[in-house]
Amino acid sequence: MEKGLSHQFGWHIWGIFATNAIRQRLTDQRTTIPGMSVTASHQVQGLKLLDGKVAVIYGAAGGVGAAVAKAFAREGALVFLTGRTENSLNLIAKEISDSGGVADVSKVDALSPESVEAHLHRVVTKAGKLDVSFNLIGTSVAMGSKLTELSDQRFAEAAFSKVRSYFITMTAAARIMEKQGNGVILGLTAPVARLPRPNMGGFSVQGAAIEALCRQLAFEVGPRGVRVVCLRTGGTPDNPVLQAVFTHLAKLRGTTFQAIADSEAQNTALKRAPLLPEVANAAVLIASDYASAITATTVNASGGELVD
Repeated sequence: MEKGLSHQFGWHIWGIFATNAIRQRLTDQRTTIPGMSVTASHQVQGLKLLDGKVAVIYGAAGGVGAAVAKAFAREGALVFLTGRTENSLNLIAKEISDSGGVADVSKVDALSPESVEAHLHRVVTKAGKLDVSFNLIGTSVAMGSKLTELSDQRFAEAAFSKVRSYFITMTAAARIMEKQGNGVILGLTAPVARLPRPNMGGFSVQGAAIEALCRQLAFEVGPRGVRVVCLRTGGTPDNPVLQAVFTHLAKLRGTTFQAIADSEAQNTALKRAPLLPEVANAAVLIASDYASAITATTVNASGGELVD
């Protein structure tokens, strides 16, 4: 009896310590976001969620791509940055290197199976494995257009170019990960994938197709230890791409950029839009072993824009 109580007490103390450590880690990650704290700094030493992981990020020079690349590197991952131009990727790699991380840069066409396969072969040859694949490329979605205004060819491009890229990169990564017996494949969509809005061009259809692709692939590769998760986030106002979208929408609606941003924020439970560091941190968690039971689903990081 005494031994059992001692054992239970020991677990209770460990639980308090672990909870305090996590709370301290969250407290020590600071930036100026109303109502919360997020940053790239570490006050709790030795706790890196992706330590030793090898991650490939497509579209790593974009707003979300760069944020995720830096967050993954901060958490101990070796990141392979890919994109259409090496110059922009080199700037991200330098930031990572200056912060103590390790990054590799390659020009890769994420719409070319041959380019993707050749690069992944290089990754595995150099690093010995592939732990995480995350496609964050940007494509034209004919934002602001009605479906009735699009030709069948323009609709196919707007809705399915990115889906095709996802298919290419995801299945290429899956074939490697299945042989390894582990790995994580991530996707990114927006709330309109679940709750469409008018005048979104091919954006809503694109997102819905990507989420369906992730779910099906998850069931096919799950028995081999591979997880597939989609991250759904709302508009990040610190993302240059979204700033361009909001500017375009403001012009169409005869209003201002700030009015569009404020209006979008009011649609969330938090009454503010998620920022890039928050999205990147969510991706870190999903890619980590702490999320090992999460697959075949879409993780909501929209600040409550869409209530699941």
